[in-house]
Amino acid sequence: MKALFQKRRRDFLERCSKYLRYVLNDHFVLVLMVFLGFLSLQYRQLLIAFPENTWPIILIALAISFLLLFSGSIATYLEEADQVFLLTKEKEVLEELAVASRRSYLLWSGLQVLVQLLLLPIYLKLGLAVWMVVVYIVALLVAKYFLVKYQLAGYQQQGVLNWSTAIQDEQKRKQTILRFFALFTTVKGISTTVKPRKYLNGILRLLHSRQTWFYLYLRAFLRAGDYFGLSLRLFLLILLSLIAIEEAWLSLGLVLVFHYLLLFQLLGLYKHYDYQYLTQLYPLDKKGKIRDFQRLLRVILYGLLLVEMLVALLFIQEKMLIVILPIVCLFLHEVYLPAKLKKID
Repeated sequence: MKALFQKRRRDFLERCSKYLRYVLNDHFVLVLMVFLGFLSLQYRQLLIAFPENTWPIILIALAISFLLLFSGSIATYLEEADQVFLLTKEKEVLEELAVASRRSYLLWSGLQVLVQLLLLPIYLKLGLAVWMVVVYIVALLVAKYFLVKYQLAGYQQQGVLNWSTAIQDEQKRKQTILRFFALFTTVKGISTTVKPRKYLNGILRLLHSRQTWFYLYLRAFLRAGDYFGLSLRLFLLILLSLIAIEEAWLSLGLVLVFHYLLLFQLLGLYKHYDYQYLTQLYPLDKKGKIRDFQRLLRVILYGLLLVEMLVALLFIQEKMLIVILPIVCLFLHEVYLPAKLKKID
């Protein structure tokens, strides 16, 4: 049993390492290094000119601590078929889950200690003694220990493994990791769910019935998978970059990176209906499918670009640099997008 779960863990880590090389490409690493340098410089300036009103800093430090405290889950590596084929080995599976819980605790507690050490200069500036910081870190570690124990206990009922709950949590954990890699490359094995979102039905009613593929793709964008939620999250990151970062070149650079990531993710919507054979029976030409899909992406991306331009004009001091934003986006929408569609079609 131990060898089985070790093999599953090794296979999943190898799979993630293959996707990781697409994440840590030359351009992203360069942007990441510049961003980390910017954060280090801002952190240094914060420590030098520490504000008198410390409540915002205290709230941010507490938010980071509690976010890490409640992050992470036990990597059980259970699969759906296990509740049938490993039922007779339930006791050994429970032992493996206990080992996995200890591994999870060591990983996330180590990350927690590392982040608290990075925040140590802020704690000292706030007037805390070193022993107080040590007690605070120990308290967080103890709380994390009981949270992991509580999660492990949730997989059992009177010593009997709750297979469905453990398997569902493991699938959610893997899907979360794979969706992160899907921001940078095509990832296999991502499951999709349908969300009604009835409050968006008014948008669908505004469309003319002759725009068949446009209607279908818009419906999939609003309801299927995580396209709509992903677009909102990336758009919020774009707005945060424009509002919170004072350096114009860095702010606009991050906006373009997030804009490209959004475009790349929305390309996966093109093959959403390929598995539905009824769509192949529609008396519609293939050019109309590509045209309507490209039209939908242009409506979404140009709409976001308009809001980005308005926010940039309000918060970016160097107005001349804002011209880069529509120029690069125009290239992505009118040159990169058609070329990419020809390859994936």
